[in-house]
Amino acid sequence: MLKLVTLFCVIYTAYGLVLPASMLASYTDAFARNQMLALASAAYSSNPQHCLTSKFTNAQLKRQIYVKNCAALNSDVCSGYTAALHADKAIVISFRGTQGFFQLISEANKSVFESQMSWIAGGKVSKYFGDAFSKVWAAGMKDDVAALLAANPGYEVWVVGHSLGGSLASLAASYIIGTKIVDGSRVKLVTYGEPRTGNKDYAHAHDGQLAYSYRVTHNRDVVPHVPNEDFMGYYHNKYEVYYRENMKAGAKFTICDGDEDSKCSDGLWVTTSIDDHLHYFEKDISAWGDKGCN
Repeated sequence: MLKLVTLFCVIYTAYGLVLPASMLASYTDAFARNQMLALASAAYSSNPQHCLTSKFTNAQLKRQIYVKNCAALNSDVCSGYTAALHADKAIVISFRGTQGFFQLISEANKSVFESQMSWIAGGKVSKYFGDAFSKVWAAGMKDDVAALLAANPGYEVWVVGHSLGGSLASLAASYIIGTKIVDGSRVKLVTYGEPRTGNKDYAHAHDGQLAYSYRVTHNRDVVPHVPNEDFMGYYHNKYEVYYRENMKAGAKFTICDGDEDSKCSDGLWVTTSIDDHLHYFEKDISAWGDKGCN
């Protein structure tokens, strides 16, 4: 049965069709809370191996990459790392958020999002995000991913990020599928507090590429609502997993299958919380990662 589902995913991806919800792998709170959150938090550490060792068995960092002046602000430093989780048979691509990006959000600086670029999978994305991803990818991540795939054939590829890192993760997952580096049926994408990355055409193209793609949002987190939906046609892709109020163990969540769905965070009137953005699953994402996920 699994082989049959995988075959359908390959066919749908090859012809640019949107995968039906019934064919998507199911979201689990445990996977997002216990595994992918640690991988996202590790990107904030000066040594992601500490988180990998703390939370996974037989996990090995490949390399952490830093790129200075990566985007709109001269002070911006974009970063990501790759790793192999041998017990889970997965290759990790993880991106960090940046202080510079959060500064832009706090200042409500829309000018940085005015420039857009065409995307390989379809539609347009923010040039700010596109440039940041391209620079980290070209700085060595491309070579590291190729080496990990060659050394570990058949492994899944887990792509993850928080805040700005969520947008870079979204682009990375789309890029490796769009350039046929990896088939979409092998990629799992989870982002936390991801801003709107591209326009409606990009969102729809993205929807058709992955068999496992979830945007986790926390209550009134401000960042998923930036840039404004009416500004330059920015639009979220599927699927949103919305936690209202708290994210304690056992907390209820809603999975919305609309790109912009009023049953999830897009239906809120007030979305201005910085604290909700910094904390997911009761963890201060950057501080927790910096402490080795302990």
